[in-house]
Amino acid sequence: MKIYTKSGDKGMTSLLGGARVKKSHARIEAYGTCDELNAWVGLIRDQDIFDRYSEQLREIQDRLFTIGSVLATDPNKDMMGLPDLKNEDVQALEIAMDTMSAELPELRSFILPGGHQIVSYCHLARTVCRRCERLIIRLQEEEGVNDMIVKYVNRLSDYFFVLSRKLALDNGVTDVAWTPRR
Repeated sequence: MKIYTKSGDKGMTSLLGGARVKKSHARIEAYGTCDELNAWVGLIRDQDIFDRYSEQLREIQDRLFTIGSVLATDPNKDMMGLPDLKNEDVQALEIAMDTMSAELPELRSFILPGGHQIVSYCHLARTVCRRCERLIIRLQEEEGVNDMIVKYVNRLSDYFFVLSRKLALDNGVTDVAWTPRR
């Protein structure tokens, strides 16, 4: 089977379920950005990090693939057979953040991205996650999206912020505090 089909050469693509939409459609933007975020998560996983973070990130990648599948499906078709998000998925992110936060110094200022390569990767994932969230909310306003997806992606961006701080600490790097110019 060839990877290319030539069916998208005129700017259209198919959703799961068969409907054809423009590649600029809000649904394509949302799941494309979800896919981009998943790639950033893979890059973070490829770094020298503790196994517990790698395992969490692997679970996150699975949930992002679930979100992408739902977003890539024609909303007028039955989604039976597709995996779904559960409240436990959001709770897992919250537990992971609480565990990491317990070891972190109190946050006293805004943090600038940087200080270590993996910290920067986490901040990139955080910002792509926020963009993904905005695009999903736009799609939700236009066509409807399960609230659990919005909740999960919102929590996920917080996770990447906390992970960036924890990985900075693990690597002996101090948070880069923002000091506004006066």
